[in-house]
Amino acid sequence: MKLAFIGIGNVGFAIANNLQQKGYEILVANDNPESDSVKKALDSNPLFSVLPLKEAVDMAEVIFLATPFKANEGILASLDFQGKPLVDCTNPVGPGISHGLESSISGAEQVQEWAASARVVKAFTIYGFENFSNPAYLKAKESPVMFFAGNDEKAKSKVAATISDSGFYAKDVGSLDQALHLEHMTLLWVKMVRRDGHHPNFMWRYLE
Repeated sequence: MKLAFIGIGNVGFAIANNLQQKGYEILVANDNPESDSVKKALDSNPLFSVLPLKEAVDMAEVIFLATPFKANEGILASLDFQGKPLVDCTNPVGPGISHGLESSISGAEQVQEWAASARVVKAFTIYGFENFSNPAYLKAKESPVMFFAGNDEKAKSKVAATISDSGFYAKDVGSLDQALHLEHMTLLWVKMVRRDGHHPNFMWRYLE
């Protein structure tokens, strides 16, 4: 399966590199193949392909959005996603590691407004990039959970497959408005690690 990545920084690369090693074809969607982030990604994994933004979106079956949140509107406005799944890996972060949209709406719902032709699924958040490279913990008997949310069942099914192949237990938490709570889980992780000095080598688990 071809996956396009809009944004190939710390988060995008960690997810893409993991999935490439599981057999997915990775398309780096960028109109500037000489950008620092693209060159750094290719230095680390030369098996990635780099294509112009629109071409990569046209070719991919699932598209991942892993850019700084403030860049999303400008990037998404000109793209036609043709009803494909758009995985929102971004988080609106405001001053003091607060919710950048003041919790009035989730970032994923805002992304859906900007990318009306896509089927947005919130996933690959709730952690830092350190956890996406290899979520396997040798002493853990069960996989860490990756919660995801969205309004389209077919889109969620495709994204769930990438979650499972990444090494997580994929847990559907409902419609896209649930993304707000996932974004707050991300803020919890970020405050623990980036602000308060907790080590990043921990994840959540779903138990029944």
